[in-house]
Amino acid sequence: MSNLNRRQVLKAIGLTAGAAVLSETGAVAAPIAGSGFVYSLNMSTIHGHNLGFVKELEVAAKAGFTSVEIWIDTLQTYLQSGGSLTEAKKIIEGLGLKVEDAIGFAPWLADDEPTRKKAMEQLQREMKMLAQIGCYRIAAPPAGVTKGPVLDLDVVTERYLTILKMGEQTGVMPQLEMWGGSQNLKHISQVLYVATQCGKANARILLDVFHIFKGRSAVESLNYVGHHALDIFHVNDYPAGISPELISEPDRIYCGDGIAPIKQILQIVKNPERPLVISFEVFNKSYYAQDALTVAKTALKKMKEVAS
Repeated sequence: MSNLNRRQVLKAIGLTAGAAVLSETGAVAAPIAGSGFVYSLNMSTIHGHNLGFVKELEVAAKAGFTSVEIWIDTLQTYLQSGGSLTEAKKIIEGLGLKVEDAIGFAPWLADDEPTRKKAMEQLQREMKMLAQIGCYRIAAPPAGVTKGPVLDLDVVTERYLTILKMGEQTGVMPQLEMWGGSQNLKHISQVLYVATQCGKANARILLDVFHIFKGRSAVESLNYVGHHALDIFHVNDYPAGISPELISEPDRIYCGDGIAPIKQILQIVKNPERPLVISFEVFNKSYYAQDALTVAKTALKKMKEVAS
């Protein structure tokens, strides 16, 4: 990393002027017509309905989604109940869905060596499993280090570089996720530092409307995030009258139902060269008490309204 020059660092997150976005074949991606977004359902939204892996996918497809983010624990429960990865892939494809990302919580940033070693083994197993169902991204949040001492960002960089290499080997790339309520990786500036400092063109960060507010990051900070650094962006809203210190995960609501500057955020992060996946992620207990299909349909409708 000591040999990185400024241009290499900027290129890693797409901040160089006119940086081309390449497809897997090496061709320059054409400009996108329409909204410029791919609409995805994070299964957290209907996780509390306890539908199970297959039913969650069916609900998403019936609601009109073509992309989803799955939860690894739900997939593992499906496998433990007699399902197989081969069958899971057939179901996903049969429903016309693409699994954009998977949500897992391996404590890859843990400061004690035994815990981190075990987490690396867990993460590698999960990556190999996801590759078999056609999911090529996995969230890498600061699980396990949300409390306690603040880690040196250069240490975080070295650990992220390690799991990036694992991603290169398995084909499932870790998305460095910001958590606003964590002691570590709570600000846009922190995840951006790690992504640039590691000097890898495949480094990606995963941001969230809720966590930007929770961690007190300025929305304007998004102007410094290159489009190349974002594959997925979590969207949601939050009500008025709750401070960042007191707001919690169940307070998330439908896009447009609160005071979050969602339209401003989407205008900043929208990529003119390739569609950005925006994934609706909430943990709202009142939604869990409603019909799951109604919730999913409402989520998609309101996402499209704020993205238009």
